[in-house]
Amino acid sequence: MATQEISAPSHRRSFVAGSVYLFERLLPDPFVIAIGLTFAVAAAAFLFAPKGDLVTVVTSWYAGLFGIIGFAFQMIMILVTGHAVAHAPLVQRGLKRLVATLSTPNQAVVMTFLIAAVASWLNWGFGLVVGAILAREVAKRIHLDFGWLVAAAYSGWVIWASGPSSSIALSQATHGNALNIVEKLTGQMLPFEQTVFTTFNLVPTLAVIVLVPIVFVFLKPREDEIVAFVPANAQEASSIAPAKSADSFAEAANRAPIVSLFLVLLGVSYLGFTWWSKGVNFDANTVILILLIVGVALHGTPVAYSEAMKNAAKQAGSMILQYPIYGGIMGIMDTTGLAAMISKFFVAIATAHTLPFWTYFASLFITFLVPSGGGHWAVQGPFAIPAAVELHASIPATTMSVAMGEQVSNMMQPFWALPVVAMAGIGIQRVLGYTVITFCVAGIIYGAALLLLT
Repeated sequence: MATQEISAPSHRRSFVAGSVYLFERLLPDPFVIAIGLTFAVAAAAFLFAPKGDLVTVVTSWYAGLFGIIGFAFQMIMILVTGHAVAHAPLVQRGLKRLVATLSTPNQAVVMTFLIAAVASWLNWGFGLVVGAILAREVAKRIHLDFGWLVAAAYSGWVIWASGPSSSIALSQATHGNALNIVEKLTGQMLPFEQTVFTTFNLVPTLAVIVLVPIVFVFLKPREDEIVAFVPANAQEASSIAPAKSADSFAEAANRAPIVSLFLVLLGVSYLGFTWWSKGVNFDANTVILILLIVGVALHGTPVAYSEAMKNAAKQAGSMILQYPIYGGIMGIMDTTGLAAMISKFFVAIATAHTLPFWTYFASLFITFLVPSGGGHWAVQGPFAIPAAVELHASIPATTMSVAMGEQVSNMMQPFWALPVVAMAGIGIQRVLGYTVITFCVAGIIYGAALLLLT
């Protein structure tokens, strides 16, 4: 029996409709936003930062523009390898079987959010990709508003930095990591038991997982407001161009599973030797390697994986364009001391108990300017952790408060929504018109947890 559909009250529909309308009318292309943020940050640094002279602003922008390239390529690799895994035939069949069990828009939006959330908690790159792909599969079979559904998929990403793939938590748990600010200042590391697997982190994360899909059910658009999914072309699935000679050596090599098997064994051997001798550890390169060998294994043949990666690379265009721009923003904020001024303002009004909350509040703001967990921590961590030491505040809670602010503000920052909307094939403005609600709900939950549970 199908579950009863809940209609949202008119005032709630009006709020969401108004929010979507404002984003569609007022929010320009994300590339334009990135350039606008660059101008705003450069102007603020020039006017207020302690090292905000014109030469420093320009040179720090240039250094940041190219200094982020290595990290940017790592993030792009996580995206495309995750995309290839999610498009493997076995995974696609599993998603389609799951979608076949859904019969109503409410079921669809709840299931899409939950799967995206769990996947994002486990690995942020995989969660982004799976959410977008699942949204497309659902929209092909159920009549509903596509922006609403994609927003639910992206909203699942609101818990990524509270999971084991959190770049901030990972760096503080890794000895000698360049971003392990806690170890540099205190000589100690923060294992997951003190960050990810704590009451102040797990309780709000579970609350978000429960409450956000309920809120989305009440935000369901009316029938006359629905903008349904329209495929860009009739044949969305990629196909491999037929070989000129199916009996040739080249074609046999292209389709030989043993070639893929060699690469898989090479990757598995490296992980086995490394984890056996140094212990199990995860960083960006390890995650990429795991996604690579899993994708190769699931696709079976070299040519199948090659085609999957080519299709995945098409989704990375916005990231390739904008990552350097945000790198320039990071460079300006870090070198001129602008980020220090922002963070120190909040530190000045904090106590040992409230420092994690005010650090979280500052993180919400900084994320709009530095939408990268690692880059964000490099900017805010050097000021948040010394303040925690000085005030005798909880260092683990202060650390995770930066991560919590990062993940919540991503619901309003278009940067990480870019690959999701690119894969889904929808305008980002309509999606952000809904995720503003996720921002509000998750923002209150995590903020309350930092005040009540630390």
